Amino acid sequence: MPRQAVVNQETLLETAFDLTREEGVEGLTARKLAVKAGCSTQPIFRLFENMDEVIDTTYLNVCAFFSQFYDRQEKNIDVPFVDLGLAYINFAMKEKHLFEFLFMSKYRGDRGLYELLNGDSGIVAGEIAKAKAVGCSDPSGLFMKMWIFIHGAACMSLTGDYDLTEEDTKELLVDSYQAFIS
Repeated sequence: MPRQAVVNQETLLETAFDLTREEGVEGLTARKLAVKAGCSTQPIFRLFENMDEVIDTTYLNVCAFFSQFYDRQEKNIDVPFVDLGLAYINFAMKEKHLFEFLFMSKYRGDRGLYELLNGDSGIVAGEIAKAKAVGCSDPSGLFMKMWIFIHGAACMSLTGDYDLTEEDTKELLVDSYQAFIS
């Protein structure tokens, strides 16, 4: 009988990411992971303590993926929070299951949205500094107002209720910013 191919932790985590991207975290089960990785469930439980460890590690990988997604987005709007908003809404539109897993699931644990967004790169802190630099007296408060709007738009895209173009979204974000600082 031929020897089974050895499955390593990196391969399983890449497969877990792909499975989450395709089906959502609800689809990330040991059985489905094993099938997609072309192995039995035995290597999963040899390499990981349990499926919670697989899910937790996948969550961290999705955090890193969002940060890379944000970094790749064009940033050409001088108005604070608009580039962040566009990236966040685009992420929800293009990566529905990853967005839900990252920003709307119980797997966030005690991580707040601010912490998730700010991450290692300081995305939110940079936008708050940008708002302060243009004279905003309460940039953190402004962020919260903008964030409620941005998160709502992203959630609407998940249900198909958000059908604005990127240009319309930019305009709406700029208008919201202007309204909130008035």
